[in-house]
Amino acid sequence: MTAPSQVFPVPPAELPGTLGELRAAGHHYRTVKQELRDNLLAGLRTGRPRFPGIVGYDQTVLPEVERALLAGHDMVLLGERGQGKTRLIRALAGLLDEWTPVLPGSVLNEHPMRPLTPASRAAVAEAGDDLRVGWLHRSMRYGEKLATPDTSVGDLIGDVDPIRIAEGRTLGDPETIHFGLVPRTNRGIFAVNELPDLAERIQVALLNVLEERDIQVRGYQLRLPLDLLLVASANPEDYTNRGRIITPLKDRFGAEIRTHYPRDLDLELALIRQEADLVAEVPEHVLEVLARFARLVRASPEVDQRSGVSARFAVAAAETVAAAALRRTSLLAAARTDAGTEAGTDAGTEAGTDVRTDVGTEAGARAAGAAVARVGDAASVVSTLRGKVEFESGQEGQESEILGHLLRLATAEAFRARLGGLDLSGFTTLVAEGGTVETGELVSSADLLGQVGTVPGLAKALDRLGMGDAPTADEAAAGVEFVLEGLHLGRRLGKDVTEDGRARYGGRG
Repeated sequence: MTAPSQVFPVPPAELPGTLGELRAAGHHYRTVKQELRDNLLAGLRTGRPRFPGIVGYDQTVLPEVERALLAGHDMVLLGERGQGKTRLIRALAGLLDEWTPVLPGSVLNEHPMRPLTPASRAAVAEAGDDLRVGWLHRSMRYGEKLATPDTSVGDLIGDVDPIRIAEGRTLGDPETIHFGLVPRTNRGIFAVNELPDLAERIQVALLNVLEERDIQVRGYQLRLPLDLLLVASANPEDYTNRGRIITPLKDRFGAEIRTHYPRDLDLELALIRQEADLVAEVPEHVLEVLARFARLVRASPEVDQRSGVSARFAVAAAETVAAAALRRTSLLAAARTDAGTEAGTDAGTEAGTDVRTDVGTEAGARAAGAAVARVGDAASVVSTLRGKVEFESGQEGQESEILGHLLRLATAEAFRARLGGLDLSGFTTLVAEGGTVETGELVSSADLLGQVGTVPGLAKALDRLGMGDAPTADEAAAGVEFVLEGLHLGRRLGKDVTEDGRARYGGRG
């Protein structure tokens, strides 16, 4: 088994190749924070997106981040899990220059016009304008470390390399140092995720990095003026209980920025659409149910709000619902294939001929249709996503009931928002004389629509659900099931669930 190879960006051929060419091109050295400030100002003036992929922070978090960057402040982002802190931090790298000159082979990404180590300064002095220049892409100027209890000072800052000592170098030689992640991200952005999880003695090692911009490794008298932006993330709960940021380190961050979950339904929906990798079509009304579900879970008193409910909850819910739709379509296709195969075999036997079973396969494939999620598929998320939610003490054993109740509330809210005020009496009339409409995982779209037939108000309901004038049978079935479930939750229809998971809607007897 071969390891995957990392593909590094290739610099354009027209970039200067020597220090002399670099100077002739008018290049000037800028610190990382100056570079970020200049590029951010250019983005503000032109109106181009500065943080692509970040949803819901335009009027709240992003202005604070931009002010911190313009001020040249290191920053710490505080927020509950699943609020996009890491994604926002990684997006900062997009504000760096696409290519920046470096000394080839320098582990510290030294600038040719500002070498740091004695060896690099000697090389620049010796070669002069003929010194070869390398180019580093901005994607390689971002470093990140997830703070874990086993993180050491050597991991972050550096340590003595015993191999170099064994090669004959003395302990006083700076070349014996193996630099850690922070100095190796020199002239870039370094992020520490979940900073409070770092042991306090390890946090002390970052004090000089933030204030004096240098590093100390064991007993070395080594001063390396590092050039970087340091960003950290923390969960407020961890910040006060499981761990803490030591006061001197907290004081050295120039900006403390609070993140949050999407503050309105439209932003929650936009986030789901952007992030969810859906294997089947999920209609807008089903996505709205899931978005409302996530928001109700966050607001529920039975849920531990200090832990939060990640935005990944709603995204995973949408992906689970799409998977349930795909599974239903495949099961129905298999059932129809078996039925078609059996019918074809019987016909061939009666005719005394060898009939191919491909007929049944093709018939089953045509009847299966596309995979379109229904609101009933949302029930599958209660059990599969239960582990993503932390409940308050005293709720043990009731997790599924709590989530199921909130899902029904979300469905009712979405029904009122989408179809409130619409005359749907045709559906209640449909079951007024003891009739029933059956739906569920193993009920095909054709079967469901066949039970309903032509119902007054159905076309308007489908139009309100955004399905247009000519919805497919699977889309229409998804709309019908949503109407039936909404009427049931509004106490206008009765509902019985069979042992095999089918739902029968009828009159309220």
